[in-house]
Amino acid sequence: MKFNRMLVFSAAIILLLTACKTRATKQNPEPVIIPAPVELSMKQGNFILNENTTVVFPDKEEVHQITEYFTNWIEKPTGFKLKEGTPNDDNNAIIFRLVQDDRLGEEGYLLDVSQEKVVVSANWSAGLFYGIQTIFQLLPPQVYSPEKIEGIAWTMPAVSIFDKPCFQWRGMHLDVSRHFFHKEFIKTYIDLIAMHKMNVFHWHLTDDNGWRIEIKKYPKLTSVSAWRVDREDQPWREVTPPEPGEKATYGGFYTQDDIREIVKYAAERQVMILPEIEMPGHTSEVFAAYPELSCSGKKIYVRPGSYWPNEDIFCAGNDSVFIFLDNVLDEVMKLFPGPYIHIGGDEADKTNWEKCPKCQQRMKDEDLKSEEELQSWFIKRIENYLVAHGKKLIGWDEILEGGLAPEATVMSWRGIEGGIESAKQGHDAVMTPGAYCYFDHYQANPEFEPEAIGGFTTLKKVYSYEPVPKELTEKEARHILGAQGNVWTEFIPTPEHVEYMAIPRITALAEVVWSQEDRRNWDDFRERLNIQFMRFDYMGVNYSRGSWKVDIRPEMSKDGKQFTIVMETEQPGYPVYFTLDGSDPDTNSILYEGAIVVDSSVTIKAGIFDHGQLRERYTEKSVFFHKALGKLAILKTPPSGRYKCKGALTLVDGMTGSGNYKDGYWIGFDGTDMDLTIDHGEETLVHSVTVNFYHRQASWIFLPEKVIVEVMDAARKVIVSKTILPKTDSKTKKTVIEPFKAEFDGVEARYVRVLGKNRGNCPSWHPGAGDTCWIFADEAVIE
Repeated sequence: MKFNRMLVFSAAIILLLTACKTRATKQNPEPVIIPAPVELSMKQGNFILNENTTVVFPDKEEVHQITEYFTNWIEKPTGFKLKEGTPNDDNNAIIFRLVQDDRLGEEGYLLDVSQEKVVVSANWSAGLFYGIQTIFQLLPPQVYSPEKIEGIAWTMPAVSIFDKPCFQWRGMHLDVSRHFFHKEFIKTYIDLIAMHKMNVFHWHLTDDNGWRIEIKKYPKLTSVSAWRVDREDQPWREVTPPEPGEKATYGGFYTQDDIREIVKYAAERQVMILPEIEMPGHTSEVFAAYPELSCSGKKIYVRPGSYWPNEDIFCAGNDSVFIFLDNVLDEVMKLFPGPYIHIGGDEADKTNWEKCPKCQQRMKDEDLKSEEELQSWFIKRIENYLVAHGKKLIGWDEILEGGLAPEATVMSWRGIEGGIESAKQGHDAVMTPGAYCYFDHYQANPEFEPEAIGGFTTLKKVYSYEPVPKELTEKEARHILGAQGNVWTEFIPTPEHVEYMAIPRITALAEVVWSQEDRRNWDDFRERLNIQFMRFDYMGVNYSRGSWKVDIRPEMSKDGKQFTIVMETEQPGYPVYFTLDGSDPDTNSILYEGAIVVDSSVTIKAGIFDHGQLRERYTEKSVFFHKALGKLAILKTPPSGRYKCKGALTLVDGMTGSGNYKDGYWIGFDGTDMDLTIDHGEETLVHSVTVNFYHRQASWIFLPEKVIVEVMDAARKVIVSKTILPKTDSKTKKTVIEPFKAEFDGVEARYVRVLGKNRGNCPSWHPGAGDTCWIFADEAVIE
């Protein structure tokens, strides 16, 4: 095979532009601001912060709180006790102004830094607060130190900035039920949210593993439901039940005074706290204290580990349940001043409802046709109570099932479909799809990472997320409030581990939800992240460096004549070495310097090296040269959801998928056929057509019932057709990649059609019987 590095003039231009970007003026490099602002203009000179700098602000309580936050922060690393100035101060002053500027909205700001002064202007206090976060980023990274640092020139470059957020909902979630985190860490988490200009803290306070909020009317929620037996030495999914008489010692809860303190702390940082009280499911911990609220009435223990399926849920036919919930919500609403209450609504297994006389009677009384409609009735009953008390209901996307409550907001987590459906119905939605926004997923090679719940959500993948689905009209898109990242803590027992899983993925998501789309650029962001890491270092944050994997992807020139391989990583500045001869790479191998051109099948091995040592593991990828490579490919029905990859191009890019169907090389079809047509552009001799399909019935993925391959002439007339049946037993629990191959005696053809017939629904013996099932394919190889 042959290869050569592409040395093109445009590379020199890119290097030149990069150099210019980091040298905006002779004095000043362009500052690293995350999330990227709308507009930034460099000016000559610097502002020098010193002990004589004054702070000027209008006489309003909310502004005084913000400036006090600013001066307290500055004092720790600098030792400067900045004093309040007068309205006439115009030199060596930091000036905060409230203005009326339609461009800024509620959270935007203007920041003007000159040699003489710094001026922050905003319509509201939130804008001033976000201007302060940018001031911190204009100063040296040491400004994030909680302790005084000597010998630092506290200067910031002269700039002019106009900035405002793209989305109004910019959130982070934390589950404190699976593991309890003390209030000081909750404050630290809020600080991390605020420094990223995010404005919602979703506090997941109740779940099967522990109730974490004091409710004075029901003291056993904190004396009993907040505690479980200690099984931290056992795998989460394999914990043993309590022994007779064993005390529950693991857990904790927040007193109402704790919550008031935290709510005040968050408000001072422009963060709204969204409390979540789960219902009707994820509530088994309640029945350890108040068993009469379940369908069975039996007392159960607080689960010390995994609990699935979630069968022990509130009895929808018991009026006492709603008295209990109304009373709980009364106390919750008084503690949290924000407009929303999250009621969960997810993963409620309705098995007990189906056999509960009270629930069945409720269905008859309310003329409900299914248990899904009963859940909808339950949610609507709660919404009516919240609305009557001036609050809005928000819940996970399962609240769509059986009919959405009239004023509910949907949090779309099972992909983007819930958000789309909600917006099309005229309801607001917050996007938090698991594939992009679940930060309990692995972020790098699991072999080198602490144990996680599963998944694979890299920093780059988070950064690639676009919250507004393309399926929505402009009017419908207005209902997408924004997005948030979620940290579920089944496998995250300590504050340090939470930080590791959340940081820097929160940094990537912050730029997604704050910065305008045309201001977001992965390569630029990843370079800026190096300075952000320095800030985290001074804060003492236990962040992740991200993935050390080399991503190998194919590119075809527009004329279809040149096939290249591009390698990308999340680690700029570290060399990548690769081989093409099957040997393992080392520092004597070929140094990757740009896209490589290949003209025959080859196996590439590439790894990132740090001080001469391979970091983690090298990536291995085979490129198959075949007659369909880079040809025009059309799918009759597009792939589904997050398994679209590059669409039809994924099937003719020369690369096959791995044993992980989420690796970016498989495309999936939910309940629909894969109907692919490949156009060679001219008559081509075809001897065989092979397509790999994937089977993993535990994930609702089955092989096609059959695959039909049609070879056609230029008039699309079928010359020959062959049908291939699967060889794998559909009941096998193994993951199987099966090639479906059709062979021909050398047929001259222009078009090839491959039809993979989806079986439609999961079979009766399957746990998902009746649900739509998936088919996955990776490459259509024509020889």
